[in-house]
Amino acid sequence: MSNLVIVESPAKAKTIKKYLGPGYEVVASMGHIRDLPEKRLSVDVKHDFKPKYEIIKGKEKLAQELEKLAEKSDSVYLATDPDREGEAISWHLAYLLGLPLEKHNRVTFNEITKTGVENGMNAPRAIDIDLVNAQQARRILDRLVGYKLSPFLSQKIRRGLSAGRVQSVAVRIVVDREEEIRNFVPEEYWSIDAKFIPQGSRKQFPAAFYGDEKGKIQITTQQQAEEIMAALEGASFSVTALKKGTRKKAPAPPFITSTLQQEASRKLGFQARRTMKAAQELYEGVEVGDMGAMGLITYMRTDSLRLSEDAIRDAGEYIRSRWGEKYLPPEPRHFKSRANAQDGHEAIRPTVPSLSPDQVKDSLTSDQYKLYKLIWERFIACQMANCLQSTTKADITGNGYVFKASGYTVTFDGFTVLYEEGKDEAQENEIALPPLEKGMAVKAKEIAPHQHFTQPPPRYTEASLIKALEEYGIGRPSTYAATITTITGREYVVREGKALKPTELGEVTTRLMKERFPKIVNLKFTAQMENDLDHIEEGKNDWVSTLHSFYDDFDKTLQKAKTDMQGVKIQLKEDETDIICEKCGRRMVIKTGRYGKFIACPGYPECKNVKKLVQENGAECPKCGGKVVVKKSKKGRVFYGCERYPECDFVSWDEPVKEKCPRCGKTLLRKKGKNPKLYCITEGCNFEKAEEKAE
Repeated sequence: MSNLVIVESPAKAKTIKKYLGPGYEVVASMGHIRDLPEKRLSVDVKHDFKPKYEIIKGKEKLAQELEKLAEKSDSVYLATDPDREGEAISWHLAYLLGLPLEKHNRVTFNEITKTGVENGMNAPRAIDIDLVNAQQARRILDRLVGYKLSPFLSQKIRRGLSAGRVQSVAVRIVVDREEEIRNFVPEEYWSIDAKFIPQGSRKQFPAAFYGDEKGKIQITTQQQAEEIMAALEGASFSVTALKKGTRKKAPAPPFITSTLQQEASRKLGFQARRTMKAAQELYEGVEVGDMGAMGLITYMRTDSLRLSEDAIRDAGEYIRSRWGEKYLPPEPRHFKSRANAQDGHEAIRPTVPSLSPDQVKDSLTSDQYKLYKLIWERFIACQMANCLQSTTKADITGNGYVFKASGYTVTFDGFTVLYEEGKDEAQENEIALPPLEKGMAVKAKEIAPHQHFTQPPPRYTEASLIKALEEYGIGRPSTYAATITTITGREYVVREGKALKPTELGEVTTRLMKERFPKIVNLKFTAQMENDLDHIEEGKNDWVSTLHSFYDDFDKTLQKAKTDMQGVKIQLKEDETDIICEKCGRRMVIKTGRYGKFIACPGYPECKNVKKLVQENGAECPKCGGKVVVKKSKKGRVFYGCERYPECDFVSWDEPVKEKCPRCGKTLLRKKGKNPKLYCITEGCNFEKAEEKAE
């Protein structure tokens, strides 16, 4: 008897084949096999949004091979990912292979381990058509917005622009924050900081001005600060209030998709796309020493904090054996998911809690190891005891004015022996205070006023934008990484360090969208659409009715915008360069055309001078000393050459850098890949050094 199991990726196929053994053929569909064709709308809006699916270009041969394998097999199992997208892929495969939808041939694996695969194979079910319809509705909805709105934006602002239902809202969030920053008016305020030394001690401690015995005082001017400083001149200080207590600090819950992306950004500097790539590899399976191929983490697209009892038990056993009984909480920890969570899968956790990062380090790439370590530590820590802190708060009073000091000491480290959650912004660090008693005299070692100004809210980072999207209910776990990649790739938003800043294009597009398509960029409306899609998945809403409720109004709005803005073209401030047009003397500008960016004279049509846009990388040509420029092959692959081509024929796939070889003084080249390095171009020199992999 032969059984065919179809998954999405070759890596996953290899791991699952190991667990299923002989009698099973495991093959990969390489993602979707059918979809809406790229170059046409392919949605019949006049007949209830009937989609016109086709086999994806380039996958015709694969589709034929799958059909032949299915014909020869006694049973076919559809084992794509356990989410909406995976369900839709299985549905398309069922159509392609002629499999009845009511047949119980759909299997899902929350983890790619022997137990996870066996459990999945032992519980086949029919394809969940509600899940499929939710995916179809999202796909068609996004296609309608993209294909109807993108041409309008291209005509009114710039050729080649695209719009997206979720991406447009994400850009708006970034743009709105930039406007907040731009409109922010700083307000002056003052603080008075002191350092005191207790009687009979040499250890000083800091305290901050609070107010007087009546309550808190806000210091808003220099004059006010100077008046308080004058009143404190020569004052005797003492401890007038002292409060001691114990503080319990609980561990953070295990990761869900959004928190994993946020923490990987904060602690590892990973972009969301990089995080999800490594997580996908860890889920699908890697070769681990003598154990062979195995999935190291559970499914990584989830919004649930649920954990299996087996995993909780295994974590407890590991904690007990490594740190002892006192590092376990009185009862195993369970965490409650958000109210709108789909709760389809467990939280992200290691499949084998006892498998520490050090045990698998040699089997993983750098990114895989860093991410596995983060996931493993977070999960183990979530089942550990609280960190206990002894806290002290003291009021220091002199001449009727009060300073406050606070500090703590750790009496039991608990989960912090392994892991502490990262923070988006710097936190004030408390310190351990020296022994203090009520009534004790303290000496003022230093008292100084400091001027401050209120600061605007910070720009979003990837981590904080993902957090905002999640809190607003926009997008779902599977969409965050793709959304950020899209808005940066299409130049609506640029990165400045870790911060995300809108471009002029992003701001102008958002302004137009607010004026003409307010619902599309309305946060509450977009969040409600996500809820409507969830209701389709739950079988509560009809997907066609949901699309009608959106599209009928959207189409009227679009037609009105086209009529009202007929003949209108919004001008962007073009990027001016230092290049002088040799024909008319103007500074040339960067323009965007059908084939990408180029340099042109702003005097068009009087002056039609154009040039190629040349990107320099800052290095010198090793052959002639000219400038090295970045080029692209016909297939879009980046390479490097001399600006003096064809007089100088230097060319390289590896990037020349400014740094010179410390041995021979010649050019160093940067080799990218899994193990990036710098090496000398000179034959026989043999100098090379490892380099940190760039984000």
